[in-house]
Formats: sequence, structure tokens, C-alpha cells
Amino acid sequence: MKKALGVLLVLAGCICLAIPAQAQLQWGVKGGLNLSKLDSNFRGVKDNTTGFFIGPMAEATIPLIGLGIDASLLYSQRGEGEYKQQGLDIPINLKYTIGLGSMFGVFIAAGPDFYFNFKDIDIAELEAKKKLVSLNVGAGVKLIQHLQIGVNYNIPLGDSFKLRNVGDVDSKYRTWQISLAYMF
Repeated sequence: MKKALGVLLVLAGCICLAIPAQAQLQWGVKGGLNLSKLDSNFRGVKDNTTGFFIGPMAEATIPLIGLGIDASLLYSQRGEGEYKQQGLDIPINLKYTIGLGSMFGVFIAAGPDFYFNFKDIDIAELEAKKKLVSLNVGAGVKLIQHLQIGVNYNIPLGDSFKLRNVGDVDSKYRTWQISLAYMF
């Protein structure tokens, strides 16, 4: 997994260096809904929970090729009740867009997601991890050159929680995200 993440980061860096001066750079705001499921065999864990995310977004695209990068700096909530995580979510996606005229486009995206948890969760022997890395895969549509509607699936590359003085327990938030972005 570390090699795959390294390859994605190197690829994203190479694309940033290769983007010509005439590349389109757009800024916007992105928000949406997190639909999370904590996969765990720990007692008392609920199945599906909802949260939200919101924050600024930037996108650089090579016009004729349709290849680009988008990055966001999002305040994000995952989970519910005593298992709720609140933090800073930084997805960096390689995005390929197929334009179907100037008013409509379809895109696919994938890349790493870095999550920094702000809220302490300390339930008996269960403790939330402060930093999480995951992989995003998603798709969506671009409308009237300003709106983007997307769906992402966030695949964790490690556990979301750790246990103290107890045997192994897998506990990972697997999250679907439904987003709406407005680009200026």
C-alpha cells in the first residue's frame, strides 16, 4: 500500500510540473455528505452514520487533454455520537475529464486522502488515531462550467482506531461521499 501511495504522489508531482502555462486553474468551494460505516468487531459500534464536509477547492486542468489535479482543504465529520471524528480532510485527486461540449463533462478521479483528526475519542480501551491515510476513487459530472457533482468512495489504508491493552480489532471508517462544488 505504501508503494501505491508513493507512486500516486510521484505521478501527481510529475503532472504538476508538466502542466503548461495555459492550463486552466479554477478555485471554488466544495461541500457534501459523508456516509460512513465503521467496520469493527468492537462492541457498541453502529453501522451507518452521516456527517458533512465543506471547504475550498482548487483544480488545474490541461484543456485539450482533459487531465488535471484537484485538491481540497475540507472540514469533515465522520461517524456519530461517541465515535464521531471531526477533522481536516485533504484529498488530492488525479482527474480525467471528457468534455461533451462546453456545458457538460464527465470525470473520473483517484488519489490519496489525508485526514487529521481534531476530536479526541477515548472510550475505555479505544482511541481514535490522529492521522489517517486513505485512497479516493470517484466520478461525477461538470455542468455549465461552474458546477461539479461527484461521488467518491474513500478506502482506508489503515485502522481508524487503536486499542490499548487488548487484542487485535479492525476498526476502519469506509466512507461514501456525495459532493457539490461551485467553481468561480
